Amino acid sequence: MRNVTSATEQPETPATRRTAATPRLIATDLDGTLLRDDKTVSDRTVAALAAAEEAGIEVFFVTGRPARWMDVVRDHVHGHGLAICANGAAVVDLHGGGRFVKVRPLESDAALAIVRAVRAAAPGASFAVERTSGIHYEPHYPPFQTDPCASIAPAEELLMGGDGHGPVVKLLAFHPELGPDEFLELARTVAGEHGVFTRSSPTALLEISGPGVSKASTLAQCCAERGISPEEVVAFGDMPNDLEMLGWAGTAYAMANAHPEVLATTTLRTAANTEDGVAAVIEQILHGLP
Repeated sequence: MRNVTSATEQPETPATRRTAATPRLIATDLDGTLLRDDKTVSDRTVAALAAAEEAGIEVFFVTGRPARWMDVVRDHVHGHGLAICANGAAVVDLHGGGRFVKVRPLESDAALAIVRAVRAAAPGASFAVERTSGIHYEPHYPPFQTDPCASIAPAEELLMGGDGHGPVVKLLAFHPELGPDEFLELARTVAGEHGVFTRSSPTALLEISGPGVSKASTLAQCCAERGISPEEVVAFGDMPNDLEMLGWAGTAYAMANAHPEVLATTTLRTAANTEDGVAAVIEQILHGLP
């Protein structure tokens, strides 16, 4: 992973290091990173994003959120208007009302294999199926955000009979008793061959994508289409689902409020999401441009 530091080194800050190459693209997570804790975008951050685009630096929001939860930043995306959602499983056009431009689905057979393996290894687990049309979940799955169009049934039934709702972009697994990292390690052990497992919640809620699908791999595709190299990308994140993206980007910043694993593997730091850490770095970048 790029920008790795040993435990004895002091983390660098925006004030102590410039990016190695002139950035052409900024990739930022949303929750816990760009957004404040009340899920708003500060005026300072809005201004920084607009200034970056004005300077010719593209901005990509790269999030675990589904496309239907992107209203919070819809008015703050400029230029191309694209965002990477569902941990890389979808690219959506926010200028086009959230139209899906690209979908990298989790195939139903793989999702069924994951459900069976995780259910056997962790009794008490419950599941939800995120499709392009919305979320569908099991009766005991916690309704973190209710959806009036959701179907409620066993995961096996949701996966075998839901093709009319569009492809699966993410499978979610929740456990009421296991610790978040414990549940993640267990699920990867018993079903890792069938998909990519990560998490971004403080609870034991896992997010599962198709094999090879991650924020990093979809961002890499979007950059390749634009002729942008990893060295020209500056990325920001705070949770385990950001690790691959932070490792791929030429320059990566962990938020001060980041998960310990993110802090341990990323050298550069910026201020917390509540203190406009992303905006602070963008301002430094723009200040350093010729």
